[in-house]
Amino acid sequence: MKNIVSKRFYKWSKVFEKQNSERMSVKKPRNYAIDLQEMFILRKRKIYLLSRIKRKEVQAFIDSQLKKNNIQSNKLPQTKSVMFVLKKDRKRKMV
Repeated sequence: MKNIVSKRFYKWSKVFEKQNSERMSVKKPRNYAIDLQEMFILRKRKIYLLSRIKRKEVQAFIDSQLKKNNIQSNKLPQTKSVMFVLKKDRKRKMV
């Protein structure tokens, strides 16, 4: 990591290590709610078809985030699209 980080940022380099970046800060009780307005209309969006490999990657990401309690199941039937972009190292990044 230090070979790509400027010297002035060395003291924070541990924050960006994979093991540290995957753990959440101190757990606090959460009770968030999104109250929808009465006139809210569910909208169907264009679906971007994903290959079987990409669908498995998305599902693995969701499963890992659920396991870590970083996300919770959603009760709304509305969803958001997922796409992949290629990074410089030719790996895919989910967006």
